[in-house]
Amino acid sequence: MKKTGKQNIRWNTMKILAVGFLSVIFLGAVLLWLPVSNEKSISFLDALFTSTSSVCVTGLVTIVPKYQFTITGKVILLILIQIGGLGVIACITAFFMLLKRKITVKERVVIQEAYNMDSLGGLVGLVRKILIGTVVVEGIGAVFYAIQFIRDYGVAKGIWYGIFHSISAFCNAGIDILGDDSLARYATDPLINIITMLLIILGGIGFTVWYDVIDNGKKIWHREIPGKCWFTRLKLHSKIAIITTGFLLIAGTVLNFALEYHNPATIGHLNTGQKLMVSAFQAVTTRTAGFSTFQQSGMYEETGFLNIILMFIGGSPGGTAGGLKTTTFALLFLAFHTMLRGGHDIECFRRKVDEKNFHVAFVTIMLALAIYITGTTFVAVIEPDTISFQRIMYETASAMATVGLSQDLTTHLRTGSKTVLMIMMYIGRVGPMTIALLFAGKVNLKEKMRTLPTEKIMIG
Repeated sequence: MKKTGKQNIRWNTMKILAVGFLSVIFLGAVLLWLPVSNEKSISFLDALFTSTSSVCVTGLVTIVPKYQFTITGKVILLILIQIGGLGVIACITAFFMLLKRKITVKERVVIQEAYNMDSLGGLVGLVRKILIGTVVVEGIGAVFYAIQFIRDYGVAKGIWYGIFHSISAFCNAGIDILGDDSLARYATDPLINIITMLLIILGGIGFTVWYDVIDNGKKIWHREIPGKCWFTRLKLHSKIAIITTGFLLIAGTVLNFALEYHNPATIGHLNTGQKLMVSAFQAVTTRTAGFSTFQQSGMYEETGFLNIILMFIGGSPGGTAGGLKTTTFALLFLAFHTMLRGGHDIECFRRKVDEKNFHVAFVTIMLALAIYITGTTFVAVIEPDTISFQRIMYETASAMATVGLSQDLTTHLRTGSKTVLMIMMYIGRVGPMTIALLFAGKVNLKEKMRTLPTEKIMIG
């Protein structure tokens, strides 16, 4: 395929992603707005906000889903979360597969661009694996949730709650139908905490990492490679995603534990073991999950700032999580380390990282920061001065990174601020780079091939 064709397909893929998510959001808003979906009347703005939050797997809400929606509304909400978590391309592909429709080469290229794969080979099989893996993991999660929920709510409601919260956790949505305090009542429950954390991590680590680990596991099982090589044989992307995720989870747990240890509004009243579990849950949920086991408004400002950073980084590419992504953060750290030691190439695990990756990472961060600062400024201007700027920063970071953690601010925001948050959630889910390139239009290859004289400028 010619370069121009690839560029056009890439641009068309961006349009499909952008328009696809937007279409699902508006359709979901209409469905959630209907009387059959609601226990009491709801404004279209609140329906639109809830639909945006669901499809963008954020979790910020202006209403309480448990009391607002009927069973029909909750089912619609769950479908929107699942579509948002898997992505529009995967859902369209799944629909074609159910119809037994043949996936064309052009459609395979779209899938390739959407998942950033190197070749066209095995793409449909990959999507099939993603769908099967999702169903299996969500099903196992639902069973474990149901063990606890059946005790609390009875068989029928317990099974339904298990299914809903398993999908919400795996898709990193953080929307619950338990009440208005998220998972606070289960803050010290080991089963709910462990299952929720595992689902969030598995959903946020990325499907490509999943199957890289599984493929290596199969080779070890069949004695094709020794067991000690399970990590060294992984792809560079998988290694970076796993190590960065592990580092952020450990660092987040330790710092949340240390900063909030004596805070009676969060974990100060718990014993040491419970404090550690709640701190670990907080570190995991900032991977863009949005569930909470204590009031976010009660944490100290320094802890809030820490969690803003963790939310901004988010999960890994190719999964259900949002944020800048762990690999982007790791790549910038590696570039920083390379510059300090006077090196030229960015290296990791005896591999040279493509320079284009760094350029994309840098531009992505600058775009995200620009959108975050702009959105925060707009909300700060719209809202009264009585609202703390730190709370506004927390809320906008949560929206931009599609997290859903809130310091009890979303429900009290004005219409303009809610609109800003919806735009930020949408950009955060589709991706700042996708939006930027979409508005930039197709690549001009003549300009791309042009070479200009090089000249240095003073830095620092």
